[in-house]
Amino acid sequence: MSNAIDCFGENVFSTSVMRERLPKAILKKMMCTLETGSDLDPAIADVVANAIKDWAIEKGATHYCHWFQPMTGATAEKHDSFLSTTGDGRAILEFSGKELSQGEPDASSFPSGGLRQTFEARGYTAWDCTSPVFIKKDGSNTTLFIPTVFISYTGQVLDRKTPLLRSMQALNKQAVRVLRAFGNQTSKRVIATMGPEQEYFLIDRELYKKRKDLLLAGRTVYGAPSPKGQELDDHYFGTLSARVATYMETLNRELWKLAVTAKTQHNEVAPAQYELAPVFSTVNIAADHNQLVMEEMKKVAESMGMACLLHEKPFAGVNGSGKHVNWSISTDDGVNLLDPGVTPHQNAQFLVFLCAVIKAVDDYSHLLRASVSSPGNDHRLGANEAPPAIISIFLGEQLSDIIAQLGDGPAKSSKGGGGIKLGVTTLPTLQKDCTDRNRTSPFAFTGNKFEFRMCGSSGTVAAPGFVLNTIVADTLEKIADELEGAINVEQKTQEILQKIVKDHGRVIFDGNNYSQEWVDEAARRGLHNLKNAVEALADGPDETIIEVFERQGVLTGCELEARFETLLEQYVNQINIEAKCALSIGASQIVPAVVTYAQRLSTTIANLKGAGIDVEPYASILAEVSKLLSDLRAGLAELKQAIAAMGALSDVKEKGFACRDQIVPVMKLCREAADALETIVDADLWPLPTYAELLFLK
Repeated sequence: MSNAIDCFGENVFSTSVMRERLPKAILKKMMCTLETGSDLDPAIADVVANAIKDWAIEKGATHYCHWFQPMTGATAEKHDSFLSTTGDGRAILEFSGKELSQGEPDASSFPSGGLRQTFEARGYTAWDCTSPVFIKKDGSNTTLFIPTVFISYTGQVLDRKTPLLRSMQALNKQAVRVLRAFGNQTSKRVIATMGPEQEYFLIDRELYKKRKDLLLAGRTVYGAPSPKGQELDDHYFGTLSARVATYMETLNRELWKLAVTAKTQHNEVAPAQYELAPVFSTVNIAADHNQLVMEEMKKVAESMGMACLLHEKPFAGVNGSGKHVNWSISTDDGVNLLDPGVTPHQNAQFLVFLCAVIKAVDDYSHLLRASVSSPGNDHRLGANEAPPAIISIFLGEQLSDIIAQLGDGPAKSSKGGGGIKLGVTTLPTLQKDCTDRNRTSPFAFTGNKFEFRMCGSSGTVAAPGFVLNTIVADTLEKIADELEGAINVEQKTQEILQKIVKDHGRVIFDGNNYSQEWVDEAARRGLHNLKNAVEALADGPDETIIEVFERQGVLTGCELEARFETLLEQYVNQINIEAKCALSIGASQIVPAVVTYAQRLSTTIANLKGAGIDVEPYASILAEVSKLLSDLRAGLAELKQAIAAMGALSDVKEKGFACRDQIVPVMKLCREAADALETIVDADLWPLPTYAELLFLK
C-alpha cells in the first residue's frame, strides 16, 4: 500500500502541486476561486498555464487537449501540440493562458437537439478550473487533459458539464439562504457531493470479437440461456478469480494515479459481473471521475485480453448493470445537511432539507426518470434486478415514523437502532442502524445521503446530478422565501414541514417496490409509471419544468428541450443499430448454420431410411428445425421492413414510437426463434460464442 500512496494523484495537477509550482500571490488567487467559488482572475492565466506546461512536459506530455462532455454521453477531446516555431526555424514549447482557458472545437458534429445546424460550426470550450487537469497515457502517447465545458458560438449549452456547474451554484445559493434563516452565519458554501457505484461485466476478448452484436451494440441480440446462470447466488461477493483480481488491481492503480478514489470492489450478482465504488467527491469532479473510470475500465481490460461491457443489459436472463448514484449536500465547514443526528425529530434544519428533497422528487419525478432514460435501461427497470420505473422514496422506519408524526404536528420522538447480540462471547455486540435498507427502491435514504438507483451503467452521472441539484435548489428557494419573511421561524418551519408531508407524502414507500400491489397502489396515488424511454422523453419538458431551470439559471427552455430531443435521437439510433445487428447476424451467420445442420440431418435421415431404420425421431427434429428456421426468416423479413419504415419517418418522436412498437417486438420474435435453434443445432456449427462460454470462461 505504500506504493499505492506514493502513486496516488501522481498524474494530477493537484493543489499540493500548485503549492510547489505557483508563486504565492498566484496560488492565493487560485485557492480563493477553488475554495469560495469566486471568479478566476484572467490575469493569472499565463502564469498558471506555464506552470502546468512545465509539469506536464516533465511527465512526458507532448500535447494538451480540452476534454469535454458533449450530449453523446461520452467524452470528447481535441489534441494540440505544445510545439511552436520561431522566425529562425527553431522549435519551442509554448502554452498560453488563453490556450489553457479557451478552445475551439467543431460544434456542428455533436448532438445539439436542433440548437445548431450543420453549417453553424463554431463552438467553444472553457476551462473548469474546479476540476484538476491531469495526464493520461495511451500507448506511447502522453497528453495533458484539461476539463472544460462546451458551448456554441451563440452561448447555448452543448454539454453535460455546464448545467452541472450552474446547478451547483443554484443549490449553493438557495441552501445558504435556508442556513442563514436558521441562524447559521459561519457556513459560506453548500456543496453537492456524489459517489457513483459502477457495475460492469468482464469477458474474454477473443470471444467478444466473435460477437458482432457486442462489438457494435454493446449487448447480445441473440443468445440462449446458459445451463447455469445466477440461480445459485454463488457469484455475488464470491472469491475473485486470479485474472479478475489482477485486472482490478491494475485498474485501481491507474485510477489512483488520476486521483480517482477507487475504494470498493467485488463480484456482483450475475456471473462475470463486478462493481467498483469510489469515495464521495463534489458532483462535477465525481462526474469527471466516473467518465475516467469507464474509460480506464475498457482500456485496462483490452490490455489484459478481456473486454469490459458497460451496457445496462448485455446478457438476457441475468442481472444487468446499474450505476447507483449516492447524492448528498454538505457545508464547506464539514456539516452534512442530510445527517439526521442522534435525535432527528429535534433536528429542524435536517428535516427541512429532507422534506425539500421529498417535495422535489415528487414534483419532478418525470424529469428524474427522463434523466436516466436509455434503451439499455429499459431492459433493467422493473426487472427484479433494478428499481421499477415508478419513482418513490424509501426513508426507513425511523424517518418514516418522524414524517408520520409531522403530518399531525411537531415530531416528538425518534426510534433508535439498538444493538444485536450474536450469542458468542468473543464476538462484539453489533451497533444496529436505525433502519433497514431497501434494494428495490429507486430513491433510498441510506443514513446521510440518498441513493438514486435507477441510473444506467453506461450513462453519465452529470445528467441526474444537475437535475437533482436544480429541483432541490428550486424547492429550497421557496422554503427560504417563507423562512426569511417569517416572524417566528420555528413556527413557520413546522408549517412548512407539515404542508410538505401532507402534499408529498404519497411518494414515500418503504415496502417491496417489485410487487404488483405497489404498482396498483402507486397508480392510486397518482405516481408516474413511465415504463420506457419513449414514454419518458417523447413529450419533452413541460412549462413548469422549463420555468424551474430558467429560474435557477441552469438551462433555457430551448436548451432543456434539446436534451430531451437528443436523448430520444440516441434511443432511435441505438435501437436501429441493434436491429441491424440482429438482421445481419441472423441472415449471414445463424441462417446459414441452420441450413448446414438441416442438410446434414437430411443426409442422415436418407441414409438411415435406406438401411431400414425408423427415422421418425430424426424427422421430428428436422421438422422442428425447419419450423423455427421459417419463423426466423419471416421475422428477419419483417424486421427489415420495420427498419426501412422507421427510416422513412422524419419526426424523431414518430421514430421513437416506431422503434418501441414495431422494431423491438420483431427483434424479440427473431430472438425467440434463433435462441430455440441454438439449443438444437450442433455446437460445432453454431456461429456465435454461447452464454455459457461468455459468462463462465475466465
